[in-house]
Amino acid sequence: MKDILQTLEERRDEARLGGGQRRVDAQHAKGKLTARERVELLLDEGSFEEFDMFKTHRCADFGMEAQKPYGDGVITGWGTINGRMVYVFSQDFTVLGGSVSATHAQKICKIMDMAVQNGAPVIGINDSGGARIQEGVDSLAGYGDVFERNIMASGVVPQISVVMGPCAGGAVYSPAMTDFIFMVKDSSYMFVTGPDVVKTVTNEQVTAEELGGASTHTKKSSVADGAFENDVEALAEVRRLVDFLPSSNREKPPVRPFFDEPGRAEASLDTLIPDNPNTPYDMKELILKLADEGDFYEIQEEFAKNIITGFVRLEGQTVGVVANQPMVLAGCLDIDSSRKAARFVRFCDCFEIPILTLVDVPGFLPGTSQEYAGVIKHGAKLLYAYGEATVPKVTVITRKAYGGAYVVMASKHLQGDINYAWPTAEIAVMGAKGATEIIHRADLGDAEKTAAHTKDYEDRFANPFVAAERGFIDEVIMPRSTRMRVSRAFASLRTKVKKNPWKKHDNIPL
Repeated sequence: MKDILQTLEERRDEARLGGGQRRVDAQHAKGKLTARERVELLLDEGSFEEFDMFKTHRCADFGMEAQKPYGDGVITGWGTINGRMVYVFSQDFTVLGGSVSATHAQKICKIMDMAVQNGAPVIGINDSGGARIQEGVDSLAGYGDVFERNIMASGVVPQISVVMGPCAGGAVYSPAMTDFIFMVKDSSYMFVTGPDVVKTVTNEQVTAEELGGASTHTKKSSVADGAFENDVEALAEVRRLVDFLPSSNREKPPVRPFFDEPGRAEASLDTLIPDNPNTPYDMKELILKLADEGDFYEIQEEFAKNIITGFVRLEGQTVGVVANQPMVLAGCLDIDSSRKAARFVRFCDCFEIPILTLVDVPGFLPGTSQEYAGVIKHGAKLLYAYGEATVPKVTVITRKAYGGAYVVMASKHLQGDINYAWPTAEIAVMGAKGATEIIHRADLGDAEKTAAHTKDYEDRFANPFVAAERGFIDEVIMPRSTRMRVSRAFASLRTKVKKNPWKKHDNIPL
């Protein structure tokens, strides 16, 4: 019996070493952790239950029968994050470059099936050279099986991808279908075709970092939701994100003890809006003053900064926040901000996370570049996302809400549940100057008359009371009381039940 136990331990030690000490040292030399170290950092200490530690590939071509490392380049299993179960896979670059074989893919599919069945998030740590060329179409089939699991799990359990090394070719499409993608600066990259292929086909000279590094995907392409300095920081932030999310669509997000007064008044908010309506202010200040303990987890911070998305807690309960940012492009909606916010709103709706919308929007960004690139369709995505969302929706208009952008930003007309406005709100078809130039075109040559008409328009429409008279605004509130009013609004909506008409699925304007 002792011999058998000794053999088991020896096999385990061999599996734990992955591709061997030399390759582990090479991984560390690049500033990267090993697959197993990443899992241990991500999960609560001692909670990891590994599956398929001894699984090996079945390829006998190109001399592969002589190389059959245990685990086949991916570590899979489940564990806990702050006591809540999650499933995890971590690709091991030290074993055959983390390349995906048929059995490697089977291991990933197995834990994804279990996650859907048991209602727990899936976290994938990607560090792979791509498909295992020696296996040919079997490797591609494995990718396809993983993709199908991503699709079936979408909206059922949260899926988080952490790219911690190369992720190229077909491998990028699995993270692309997950809910959140995080990258590590200077050591991770994603692209469909690498720099060598790009040079051959288009004659462009580009580095891997420029083509698909963390900066590219967080600032330009919006593929990634965040980038961190190193593996340790990335995994700590994933733990923090998981705390905001429900385990599945069958559960509500977790409620955390809070140490902040729900009725807390913030006198400084009374002076947040500048006297000059064209002067910007930082909307993040409002978000931080509303949130429990000032804790805000921002999503896609570096992309489309004219809109802010992320999670806060109110009375210990997770709330998704979408807010226009007057500091960037005056808070205008454009293609990028519409896509960013629509994706976030749909995620919140999938997982029963209430949505708080903070509005200061002068309209959609004008220009040929926006129109040629399809701002109509992209803007419609945000409108559509808000209109179909059945979760509790609370809106606060702080300053401008003009034209179609007023309607798009979770207005009463898109099934907003409770819509508040500050006394500084201006809800109108357009700004006073533009409206005067249209209504009183005949007086445009007379500066005095034009000024008088503009003032008349401002007095009549540059306030929240016309909308309040129509019932489109439920209440005009004091800025200092916003946390209390919003907290009470969400408390009143906790038992909300709303269902849209039956359909196989909708056809969002993609």
